[in-house]
Amino acid sequence: MDGVNRTKSGGPAGANLFAVRSHNTALVLDLLRAAGGEGISRLELAERTGLTPQAVSKITARLREAGLAAEAGRRASTGGKPRTVLRLVPEAGHAVGVHLDRDELRAVLVDLDGAVVGERRGALDLGAGAEAVLGVVAGAVEGLVGEVLEAAGPGLGEVASLLGVGVALPGPLDHARGVLHRVTRFPEWDGFPLRDALAERLGVPVVVDKDTNAAALGLAVGGEGGSFAYLHLGTGLGAGLVIGGSVHRGVRTGAGEFGHQVLQLDGPACECGDRGCVEALCLAAVERGETEEAARVLGVGAGNLVALLDIDLVLLGGRTITAAPEAFVAGVANVLDARARREGALGTPTPVRLAPGGERSVAEGAAQLLLAPLFGRPNT
Repeated sequence: MDGVNRTKSGGPAGANLFAVRSHNTALVLDLLRAAGGEGISRLELAERTGLTPQAVSKITARLREAGLAAEAGRRASTGGKPRTVLRLVPEAGHAVGVHLDRDELRAVLVDLDGAVVGERRGALDLGAGAEAVLGVVAGAVEGLVGEVLEAAGPGLGEVASLLGVGVALPGPLDHARGVLHRVTRFPEWDGFPLRDALAERLGVPVVVDKDTNAAALGLAVGGEGGSFAYLHLGTGLGAGLVIGGSVHRGVRTGAGEFGHQVLQLDGPACECGDRGCVEALCLAAVERGETEEAARVLGVGAGNLVALLDIDLVLLGGRTITAAPEAFVAGVANVLDARARREGALGTPTPVRLAPGGERSVAEGAAQLLLAPLFGRPNT
């Protein structure tokens, strides 16, 4: 593995992140996080949550006792003594996000604000077998947490500020059970209980999801509103869908298998077993050095998705996109614009943008699989 890039951040000992979980506590925590370093008063918390001042006082007392909230000073008030304002303590909690690609691993450690305080990156062979891959993942996570949070010894269960580990990788998979299916190009993973196997090895909670869903969750938590599609083109092609502010996974975590829609009957063989899939056509064009053709193919697939779901925005990401961002954004936008013109009065072009976060967006989104529920946003 490569070296660690880190920021010193030692969480307060004994902060029990799970003991304070409740719906009302999540509402308060979310407002504390949104307030930033300036903080927010108990009265404002009561007004914005609809809770009674007494309830807010009890919740904030528990949060302060757990080390999750602290005083941020005092603020002048009208007709009374200055109000004490409270702020979130970002270093009180951490989560690890791991992006397992077919040939690379990236792990980030983030605090409660979602800020990255440490990172590791290295080569990975997803086809090397379960034990080998689990060993690489565990080593990366334990090394990252150990160096940044100065944790000693194997296992992470004694790291007080660590909520757990989110793992994102290509699908298909079962998010609810943390079980992999026939991962494209690696059918040997079919039926493997990755969540439970990794949780047993690391000694902390683990959540598993598709890479595109994790990235979409991270974008939604980061402020992207409405309904959008995140299209990820790297070693494969998939989509993360956010509908009405929530990640849409489908009944079997099967939503977003965007790369395997057939665009060309009897086209080139795809590793999924079908022919003429948008993933196969797009990656073949990239391999030939025909970036504009790859962008056009991606745009046709995106156009089908927009027509089906009537979404607000298309975001592009993944290492192949970030290698030529202007070409891909322009190419996809051109296809969507042409489609909109053909539709006449209904044809308002759907905007296309490069997703923020770059190649770290999936790993950061994976960390949000642990953080988001703490602030009232379910990851299911």
